[in-house]
Amino acid sequence: MRFVIQRVKNASVTVEEEIIGQIGQGFLVLVGVCNEDTTQIADKMIKKLIGLRIFQDENGKTNLDLKTVGGELLIVSQFTLYADCKKGNRPSFTRAGEPHMAEQLYEYIIEQCKKEIPVVEHGSFGADMKISLLNDGPFTVILDSAEILG
Repeated sequence: MRFVIQRVKNASVTVEEEIIGQIGQGFLVLVGVCNEDTTQIADKMIKKLIGLRIFQDENGKTNLDLKTVGGELLIVSQFTLYADCKKGNRPSFTRAGEPHMAEQLYEYIIEQCKKEIPVVEHGSFGADMKISLLNDGPFTVILDSAEILG
């Protein structure tokens, strides 16, 4: 499982010219699922996500987490996080999770995050989405379950 986390001032996701999710200060999280992923892996990734201390404190140090700053989440599925570009110039997506399983894990991640963070918005699994964001910093972190668990 891979999360690309962008600290944002605001972000939104649009499908067919309609905004379906938007947040103020918080994290835009792009979620990639592979076939080996489980709810147990998702739980560990969520714990790490929510605990990331990447907001500035009163001294300008990145020392505060999402809950402390009242941050919000915008969670968007992105199977292309498992693109394999080793051969040729056209990426292969064979490592990306099978759609039905990946969608279930994506929905699970959203529901678990809602238990921790008051404002959790999300994209539409499998849809052609347009993402707008004002990256704060810019500050982007990549979490990979292979590194966190391994």
